[in-house]
Amino acid sequence: MSEQRSNRFNVLLDYEHAAKLHRLADRTYVNAGTLARSLLSTALDQADPDPENVTALLDAIPGAYESAVEGRRAVQAGRVVRLEDL
Repeated sequence: MSEQRSNRFNVLLDYEHAAKLHRLADRTYVNAGTLARSLLSTALDQADPDPENVTALLDAIPGAYESAVEGRRAVQAGRVVRLEDL
């Protein structure tokens, strides 16, 4: 049986990016969610799947490494909720 994956994603934007998205949506008379979906699709189409480039992209996310390290510590300390318990 094939695994069913959701096509729905929740994206949290910082204030500046959210404001920019709303300004663009207002200027183009398009729903902000529709515009965000289109922009994300375009960015994904243009993304280079080469592992070196993906690593550089991830390294450019502020706080990503620290968040991953803290997540690992939380798991090791048992401060997690198992997926089966959700």
